[in-house]
Amino acid sequence: MRDRPWWQDAIGYQVYLPSFQDSDGDGWGDLPGLISRLGHLHDLGVTLLWISPFHPSPMRDHGYDVADYRGVDPRYGTLDDVDKLLCAAHERGIRVVADLVVNHTSSEHPWFRSARRSRTDPMRDRYIWRDPAPDGGPPNNWLSHFGGPAWTLDEHTGQYYLHLFTPDQPDLNWQNPEIADEVDDILRFWFDRGLDGFRIDTAHYLTKHPGLPDNPWLAAEDVPVQGGVAAEWLRQDHRYDIEQPSAMDIHRRWRAIADFYHAVLIGEVYILDPARLATYVQADGLHSTFWFGLVESGWAPERVATMLRAAAAAAPTLAWVQSSHDRKRAVTRYGSARRAIAVATLLMGLPGIPFLYNGEELGLPDGTIPPGHAQDPLAAADGGSQSRDGARTPMPWEPGPGLGFTTAPTAWLPFGNRRPSDTVAVQQDDPFSPLSIHRRLIAARARTACARTAPLWLEDSGDVLGYRTGSVVVAANLSEAPHPFDPGPGRWRCEFDTDDPEADRVPAELAPGQAVMVRQESSPAVV
Repeated sequence: MRDRPWWQDAIGYQVYLPSFQDSDGDGWGDLPGLISRLGHLHDLGVTLLWISPFHPSPMRDHGYDVADYRGVDPRYGTLDDVDKLLCAAHERGIRVVADLVVNHTSSEHPWFRSARRSRTDPMRDRYIWRDPAPDGGPPNNWLSHFGGPAWTLDEHTGQYYLHLFTPDQPDLNWQNPEIADEVDDILRFWFDRGLDGFRIDTAHYLTKHPGLPDNPWLAAEDVPVQGGVAAEWLRQDHRYDIEQPSAMDIHRRWRAIADFYHAVLIGEVYILDPARLATYVQADGLHSTFWFGLVESGWAPERVATMLRAAAAAAPTLAWVQSSHDRKRAVTRYGSARRAIAVATLLMGLPGIPFLYNGEELGLPDGTIPPGHAQDPLAAADGGSQSRDGARTPMPWEPGPGLGFTTAPTAWLPFGNRRPSDTVAVQQDDPFSPLSIHRRLIAARARTACARTAPLWLEDSGDVLGYRTGSVVVAANLSEAPHPFDPGPGRWRCEFDTDDPEADRVPAELAPGQAVMVRQESSPAVV
């Protein structure tokens, strides 16, 4: 019998590196700073750390525009710092994955700088170039996530290049076999250094329809209501620019390499339909992929219940998140930390990989960004309505100037008007703080790992959403009124209760926002 893959029982944690810990007083988080805070992650119970891109970059999209896939940006440290991080994390039982951003490169990458010299340059075919349309405009109607056409005219060579994100992020041409060979080597370079896997950025974007036909426009009644530049992107049926089946062939190729190193591949596949999402984690595809249904949701208990049931049924290896560096924090969207912790409890009991986003364990809402201090290029593109800066403000470690994040008078982003009660130092010894509750929750998940199976959802439980997984029942009261709670016949022991740090007895009633994880100690006697 084959051993259970290590990542199936992992507790994930996302570090947005510029905002986690500054070690040299420049107001910018870095790798030595992260190393100095690994104790916090270990004490929390984290076993899988995902760090945002640290490669050399002009930072037009904060590192998601890579100029050298084998290097480290000096703002973050050195290759030696990466090695030290991997060693220090592994000593604490924490595996490390990094971002793999290969739908596009930076426009400052040597490949693209060479490619735009002439139409016959050897690097030209590593990107997607087309002649202008007959009217001199873009070759087709594809759109950029950041607004406007997904094409920019290169005046020097007279052709347009494709970029589904900013013009500083030209898309790679995955029909060119040189790209696949190069990326294979990049994976092996980092796996040989000890990296434990990759989070695959925009994993479903890699390949495009060979003919580059126009995307159909959606009927007005089918367009989701959303402001900012995203509104334009959502007007199209993205039939030809993303979600091409050929992307999965690339995933399979990477999977063979990753499996050789016992590494994990977790896709960023922004598909909210669980059935479609599940196709990316079948057989020899990606090991896991993030499900973003909760990240896109406000506080709507019935919708949360419906989405969780559908997603859990679709695949047993999803990565569960309710906050990220790309969206408003769950506490802001839900209206309270208590609600976010209740949902986190539900995620912690499911098969797959639950992830926390840095600061989520502190119950943080979005930080406040004063006018004129925005750093997000998406905010610049649409006037701030879709800004991601509020979710990216520096981690509050302790009260006082710099929040323990930096000794600099200012950080790269404003500190966000954090209160002392938001900090790790203040929450550390408070048994009722979000930090203490998350520690207990993660410990309960670890204790019940061997009991975890596909969830069987509790029926007729009113506003209490719950499920049974093996000998464990996980439940949360998502309503605004108390409700009775009965996990079923037999003797039960409470493994976790949001409201009682010392609980071992199962509560007969759940207060609004209260969540529990209980284990069956014996079944009822058969007469």
